[in-house]
Amino acid sequence: MTTITDRLHSAINNIKTCEKKCLRNSQSVQLIAVSKTKPNDDIAQAIDAGQRHFGENYVQEGIEKVAFFNDPQLVWHFIGPIQSNKTKLVAASFDWVHTIDRLKIAQRLSNQRPREQGKLNVCLQVNISGEQNKSGIKADEVMSLAQEVAKLDNLTLRGLMTIGQKSDDVTVISKQFSQMNQLFETLKKEFATVDTLSMGMSGDLQCAIENGATMVRIGRAIFGQRTDIDPK
Repeated sequence: MTTITDRLHSAINNIKTCEKKCLRNSQSVQLIAVSKTKPNDDIAQAIDAGQRHFGENYVQEGIEKVAFFNDPQLVWHFIGPIQSNKTKLVAASFDWVHTIDRLKIAQRLSNQRPREQGKLNVCLQVNISGEQNKSGIKADEVMSLAQEVAKLDNLTLRGLMTIGQKSDDVTVISKQFSQMNQLFETLKKEFATVDTLSMGMSGDLQCAIENGATMVRIGRAIFGQRTDIDPK
């Protein structure tokens, strides 16, 4: 039976292979281990194996894990939807937020970010596939929201995030990821802090890296299938 350590190393090697195949620089893609719904023991195994970046989708679960490990070497990414009444908790606990799609949420995060923790890194979530069941702004809304978010005192605009469409047609996914890369390159020209394209999971990893992803989010390929019910 493979262990979390085995699967983590496999994921890292897969990223390295994709980087090489796509003529990307070595270590140009950061792995975020998506640890939502997973117990602390599983996360501890990944930490022992060298993983430092973790992604959480649920606010209460995430802040409890951040507090449990209480390790400044770990980097915690919030990658789920944010309700207005949860912004204070997110602002106080996480290092990154990938899911900004409303100025109101960004403003609340900035206002509620403890100054002693430094600025909160944020990405704008783009619904590049246009699917109605997905969060995110439209491509033509990116620049206007970016301009407003970049003005906020306690946030650092780092880039863009998207969730790829579930499709067996690689050309569809590749086209959407290419559009994201074009948006990313445009944003980099306007904002000196922009350096991050959070895009790609286990099923579309290579396509994401081919199209410029700098962060990929992998969960089940590391921690295994979820056997419990996602918390609300």
